[in-house]
Amino acid sequence: MRINGSRKRVLVTGGAGFLGSHLIDRLIARGDDVLCVDNFDTGATANIEHLAHEPRFELLRHDICHPLHAEVDEIYNLASPASPVHYQYDPVQTTRTSVNGAINMLELARRLGCRIFQASTSQVYGNATVHPQPEHYWGKVARFFNAYGPRLSLADGRVIPNLIAQALTGQPITLYGDGRQTRAFCYVDDLIDGILALMASPATFTGPVNLGNPDETTIGELVALVVELTGSPSLIERRPQLQDDPARSLPDIGLARQVLGWEPKVTLQEGLERTIDYFRRGLGAAVVAGKAPADEGNRRSWRIAEGMASRQSLA
Repeated sequence: MRINGSRKRVLVTGGAGFLGSHLIDRLIARGDDVLCVDNFDTGATANIEHLAHEPRFELLRHDICHPLHAEVDEIYNLASPASPVHYQYDPVQTTRTSVNGAINMLELARRLGCRIFQASTSQVYGNATVHPQPEHYWGKVARFFNAYGPRLSLADGRVIPNLIAQALTGQPITLYGDGRQTRAFCYVDDLIDGILALMASPATFTGPVNLGNPDETTIGELVALVVELTGSPSLIERRPQLQDDPARSLPDIGLARQVLGWEPKVTLQEGLERTIDYFRRGLGAAVVAGKAPADEGNRRSWRIAEGMASRQSLA
């Protein structure tokens, strides 16, 4: 039964984050009412400030490690630091969010009798011995593979924002190892399509399901493409291979194609062009200029990233 008659009331945890804010935009565009919950450890008000006067949007500052009382029709649980730089900074809090937070959201869904979407990560596969990685290999629910796009922070610590930041500021571009490590980068619009398709799938299908791009790219190829698209004069600075960094990461999305009718549409070049344009404007321009962000969540991200500059990730 829907709380508001014909409209759904949807809870999005981690709603001020990169993926959460894009998901909220899509939910509101289709006519839903949205309750955004975030503790702003890594979320940014800049990601949702355009919704300040949207009557179907409500913001609640809350840590889901503590129980939440709300009346909603659906729950999307995206609350967790996503970047290795962030989740390694406070591993105890990350674990609490991933375990206690997920339990609290499951308890809420059980009380309300509503459907819940639980985000997971391709990191559960580790340095996989099976390639590409199918869902039964290890882990659970919906697994995201290397999402990127507008609203990522340049202080995020992952490879695409790192490379774009270095390229736009003319700094040396760091290339770890021989550059032959591979990743499969999925543009945010495609990933949101996949999330919504999974939530709308039959109740008998609960996953896990991989959501990612099946096009494999070496880090060396990514570096060359970022330099080309930014027109950067940056030189390449080679560094030793990062410890525990998977040599290859590629999703098997056969299940998503078969059950959800979903596959990515945005090419890496097109997605990078949009992402680079974002970082050249607005909030991105302030960060590129070397100014500490005014937004609380991004200030924290900035401090964490500066304090862990030597622990970047190719994720």
